[in-house]
Amino acid sequence: MMIRVMYSDGRFDVVKQAVLDQLLERNRVASFKRSSGWAVVGRDPVRGVGGFSYPGSDRRERVAA
Repeated sequence: MMIRVMYSDGRFDVVKQAVLDQLLERNRVASFKRSSGWAVVGRDPVRGVGGFSYPGSDRRERVAA
């Protein structure tokens, strides 16, 4: 899945999830687009970044039938 991002310098791009994870770890992204709207780094919860644990469930997990 491709995700729209805004870099810290104001430029926009579309990147893969794995690239977004790397950009977040390197503090290169100011915000990124979620289905619910723009997530702002440093204001909105971001799973797996900055040492904070995400308390919610992983919606990507599939339960075997």
